[in-house]
Amino acid sequence: MIDLRVNDLKQFAYCQRIVFYQYVMPVEKKVTFKMAEGKRAEDVIDKLEKRRSLRGYRLAEGVRHFHLWLRSEELGLSGKLDLLIESSQGLFPVDFKYTSGRPQKNHLYQLCGYALLVEEAYKQPMTHGFIYLIPPEEVVVFDLTQQYKEEARSMLEEMREMIQQEQMPEPTPVRSRCAECEYRNYCGDIF
Repeated sequence: MIDLRVNDLKQFAYCQRIVFYQYVMPVEKKVTFKMAEGKRAEDVIDKLEKRRSLRGYRLAEGVRHFHLWLRSEELGLSGKLDLLIESSQGLFPVDFKYTSGRPQKNHLYQLCGYALLVEEAYKQPMTHGFIYLIPPEEVVVFDLTQQYKEEARSMLEEMREMIQQEQMPEPTPVRSRCAECEYRNYCGDIF
C-alpha cells in the first residue's frame, strides 16, 4: 500500500495534480508566500494557544496536545495534527490555517483525515473538529460526519490508483487556484 499524508487529502480536493506531482513526478516546488507565512505564524500561535481559554472552541475545559504525530497502518495514512483537544465532551482535532478566506471543503477533508487517525488511535468516535484561522484569529467548527469520513477514505483510494497508474489527472476547473500554485510551472496545458 502506498503511504499517504493527511495533507494529501486537502491537496487532492483542491487540485489532483498537486498529489500527482508530489508522488509520480517529484519536482522541486516553489515555496509560496502563504506557505512561508503559515509556518512562521504557527510558532506564534502555539505560544498564544497555550495561554488561551477553550471558550473559542465552545469548550469549558480540556487538555491540549500540540503537534501530535499520528499514523495508521490500516489506512496507510500519517500526519502531524496541529492540536488535539481532549475534554470530557470528547476529542477534537484543530488544524491551524493561514488564510484570509473561509475554510473550504478541501480543509474539511484534511480535518476528516486527522479525525480518522485520532479515532483509530484513541478508539473514540469524533463528530466535530475545528479550523483555527490565523490572521483573523477565528475558530470555525466543522461537523465530521460519517459521510465526509467515507469520502475521505474514497479519496485515499483514488489517489493510490492515480499514483499506481501514473496517470496525470485533469487540472482543477477553478483556474484562479493556479495563479499562486507552487507547481504552476509544470502545467504546460494551462499556461
